[in-house]
Amino acid sequence: MTGINIDGDAAHDAAQRELGKPIYPRPSLTEQLMAWLDDILYKVATNGSWFPGGWITLALLLTLLAVAVFVAIRIARRTMHTDRGSARSLFGGHDLSAEQHRAESERSAAQGDWALAIRHRLRAVARGLEETGVLHPEAGRTATELARDATTARPDLSAEFHSAAETFNSVTYGAQPGTEAGYRQIVELDRTLTRLVAR
Repeated sequence: MTGINIDGDAAHDAAQRELGKPIYPRPSLTEQLMAWLDDILYKVATNGSWFPGGWITLALLLTLLAVAVFVAIRIARRTMHTDRGSARSLFGGHDLSAEQHRAESERSAAQGDWALAIRHRLRAVARGLEETGVLHPEAGRTATELARDATTARPDLSAEFHSAAETFNSVTYGAQPGTEAGYRQIVELDRTLTRLVAR
């Protein structure tokens, strides 16, 4: 019996054609990704020693790459965090002082517009904290972020800050009606902060 005389390239091509037929299962995308990662790790492990500086340099470069990716993600998140526009921000495009927000809140309360009074009074709290240097001004800060940041500076008022933020969010974004009780709660927080700053 005579053998088939075929060279390596022709055998490779014949094998590829045979394995390319639909009767043979193809690896899934996950399997292909895992095989690719396995191949890269194998190449790094086997060829890492020829890298200038050896494993130490390779480990240092990988660490720097990881730090760079981490920093890039943090910067991107911070940028997205502050570029939301004024629609969801605490100040909503109002650039008034704390006293001006207080006056607006009192005017709204006198008219019975509790939702607007609540909004302006919490804005007075936020602006007051910024004006006294307790908080750094931050564009796009929400009421929830105000509560978080203010709690860091004044942990003894944590419950009051979070309750005020919840009240602000419910009347501003939750379409809940404002109440006199909710307004008075934020007024009391504002007065407490004013007294603490005056000391």
